[in-house]
Amino acid sequence: MSAASTTSGRRLRLGWPQRVFSQVLLMQLAIATGVTVLVTGLFLAPLSAQLDQEAMRRALSIAQTTAAQPRLADAVARSRPAVDGPVQAEAERIRRSTGAEYVVIMDERGVRWSHTDPRQIGGVVSTDPSQALAGREVMEIDEGTLGRSARGKVPLRDTGGGIVGAVSVGIEYDSVRARLLAAIPGLLAYAGGALAVGAVAAYLISRRLQRQTHDLAFSDISALLAEREAMLHGIREGVVALDAGGRIRLMNDEAQRLLGLGAEATGRPLDEVLGKGRTADVLAGRVTGDDLLTVRGHRVLVTNRMPTDDGGAVATLRDRTELERLGRELDSTRGLIDALRAQDHEHANRMHTLLGLLELGMHEEAVEFVTEAAEVHRATAEQITEKIHDPMLAALLVGKATVAAERGVALRLSGATLLPDRLVDPRGLVTAVGNLVDNALDASAGSPDAVIEVELRARERAAVLRVTDSGPGVPAEQRELIFTEGWSTKELPAHGKRGLGLAMVRRLAERQGGSARVGEGAGGGAEFTVVLPEALAPATLSEAGAVIGYGAAGASAGGPGTAEAGAADPRTAGADAGADAAELDTAGETQ
Repeated sequence: MSAASTTSGRRLRLGWPQRVFSQVLLMQLAIATGVTVLVTGLFLAPLSAQLDQEAMRRALSIAQTTAAQPRLADAVARSRPAVDGPVQAEAERIRRSTGAEYVVIMDERGVRWSHTDPRQIGGVVSTDPSQALAGREVMEIDEGTLGRSARGKVPLRDTGGGIVGAVSVGIEYDSVRARLLAAIPGLLAYAGGALAVGAVAAYLISRRLQRQTHDLAFSDISALLAEREAMLHGIREGVVALDAGGRIRLMNDEAQRLLGLGAEATGRPLDEVLGKGRTADVLAGRVTGDDLLTVRGHRVLVTNRMPTDDGGAVATLRDRTELERLGRELDSTRGLIDALRAQDHEHANRMHTLLGLLELGMHEEAVEFVTEAAEVHRATAEQITEKIHDPMLAALLVGKATVAAERGVALRLSGATLLPDRLVDPRGLVTAVGNLVDNALDASAGSPDAVIEVELRARERAAVLRVTDSGPGVPAEQRELIFTEGWSTKELPAHGKRGLGLAMVRRLAERQGGSARVGEGAGGGAEFTVVLPEALAPATLSEAGAVIGYGAAGASAGGPGTAEAGAADPRTAGADAGADAAELDTAGETQ
């Protein structure tokens, strides 16, 4: 290792630490030390002043007590200052008994009558006695013949109240300083103890912080935060973080898009921003499981939820709308293949029958057979398009009729069916019809005299759809449950999920302010009723007249009647329409 690298390494070790634990510990120790020093200084400063004040009050109190003795005033007024005089003797007695540095009694000229040093008796005092001789009490710290002292001075009065002198008492200042210095070790011991407790607390807090931050440096935390933000807002999967109270703590851009929320939802309760429903239940953990399906708006979402240690949770959202659409298209394609297979089978039977008639020389019967077959299938398509004027919906029903015939189920239109060609959202109604008819086929297939009746009629701008089947029906306790996302009685299809069709039908109706419900049909099967209040555009006068005319003609002719759906020939227009409907069908997963 080179000398330069050694120097560099030493510089890094001696510099400011990088770890969060070390930095926080050093900062807390610095703060604790600074606070301790500051508090100690703030305590010592008033303590010194307090000790000075206490010494001056003590000196003043001794002076007041001394001046209160009337014999001292009489002695000062009637005798002369002397070393062995009564004033000196009394002053020394008081000094020794009180521990004062000196007790000086002076006359009104400032001449000493007593002093600690007898040689000073008879001399003028060294400090100005004018305030005391003027009748005022004085407290001060001053320099005198005996050095610096805390002093108290009071006037000396005779029995008549006249001022005959003054009393000055001094407390040695070194004793005051000694008391201050004596208090400092104890104060520092307390401060050191407080600092030690603060250092231990700082260490414990820093150790916990070290565990929580995994001993990372601040630069690492900043980098992780930047990476997290980039990852959360860059991935094509929604992420929602919740706290222990069920409030949204974090949402990335994809979650906002999938749930139809804005950034203002952050910090608000989940149930408040999403409302009641399966989506809120799944995200809140009231519904448990893996890869839970939910419908939000027109989106099909797959949700997984993972609890966190702090009582919250992180939920991920994946958009399966496109996958579900592809799955529905696959199911529709399979239905079309089944219909074509049925057509092929029936066509082969017809060809064999026709060949037999021709071989037997029954030419007229062969012509009659072909004519009758063509008329039946043409009549089926015409009866549907006569009542259902929307081409997409009519094509769907023709295709479903073919599949129903193959499965031994008669699909027919109610005599009350009449739907004009002014649908606002044909695909939405195709979704509802396709889901309900597929449900009815599954429920009715295999039952005796299996039949499905479809009724589609307009009521002003509302479209009313009613699908009745001859199946076992829906138990009363399950009539609301079947509209829940993910609920199904069928085996899983190839694309893996069921239980969305009826939920989407109800969601479609509720978005328009309508309803979707199920009851019991007249024959004991299920009867689904869907009301779409805004399904039709406003009618023009010509359309209204045409509908009235159609109703009158139908009434006079006995109505178009009820048509049982046969197997339509793929070469006819009805079969072509059925194929188109199968491609456009978004019915998808059913109950």
